[in-house]
Amino acid sequence: MRKTNHGRFIAGFLAVPVILYGVFVASPYVQAFYIALTDWRGLSSEIEIIGFANFAELFGDPVFWQALRNNLILLVTLPVITIGLGLFLAFMLNAAGGPRGGEPRGVRGAKFYRVVYFFPYILSIAIIGVLWKNIYNPINGLINGGLRAIGLGEIQPSWLGDESLAFWAVLAVLVWNGVGFYVVLFTAGIKAIPASLLEAAVLDGASRTQVLFRITIPLIWENIRTSAVYLGIAALDAFAIVQIMTAGGPNDSTQVGAFYLYQNAFSYGRFGYASAMGVVLFVVTLVLSALTLRATRKERIEF
Repeated sequence: MRKTNHGRFIAGFLAVPVILYGVFVASPYVQAFYIALTDWRGLSSEIEIIGFANFAELFGDPVFWQALRNNLILLVTLPVITIGLGLFLAFMLNAAGGPRGGEPRGVRGAKFYRVVYFFPYILSIAIIGVLWKNIYNPINGLINGGLRAIGLGEIQPSWLGDESLAFWAVLAVLVWNGVGFYVVLFTAGIKAIPASLLEAAVLDGASRTQVLFRITIPLIWENIRTSAVYLGIAALDAFAIVQIMTAGGPNDSTQVGAFYLYQNAFSYGRFGYASAMGVVLFVVTLVLSALTLRATRKERIEF
């Protein structure tokens, strides 16, 4: 009897958040599949079913393919660079200070460095976008001002105004914003590794590189795997930073799927077309997340 009451209590406790999730999260996803088959303009009460016409137009849209290409480049570069830097910095902070009693230790001031690395992550994305937009300003921005100060005034790129540089400038900001979080995440994983394992490796003559690749990475692989999925999803979004810094320009060189979807829905009033784009991005994100999890799956190492 108690078990029955206990089960009813849990079900009742979870019912409200499940209903709210269904109404405000799941329901819009389901509606998007229907709207993608219409010519709905967003404000009109008249909706005409046009079948797969939006999808046919979408696959012939060069701007969409440019946006998808940029997302796929981010999908490869953002996780690799961010995880690589985060892992390197976390390891250096925790095991690069030289052995003490046979056990690797962190560098002096490691706690301070972790706070410094993590600080950009706590800033609002709007603040980050405005901050870096001003830093990249070709006239009075910090970077070009620094180049002039050291006598390199002839090298003053336009940064966000240059089609060949704008995308990579945005990527650099995304890495700068996120790497601190993964430093802290990987630090937690490294701290959970028994000190006896690292001590034994050092006593056996293992170098720091061997400790990193043969002990540390295998033992925190689940952290790395999860990070790859999160960063992959972030790479397929990147809406806010693009909207604030470049608005997709110049000449759509920094366009991404989420921002192009937003433009079609709220600037051009093409909600049906934008929903078709959302359906495609949803499927792409789902498939790539599943492939990432499968490709990075390894047997869990217990310690």
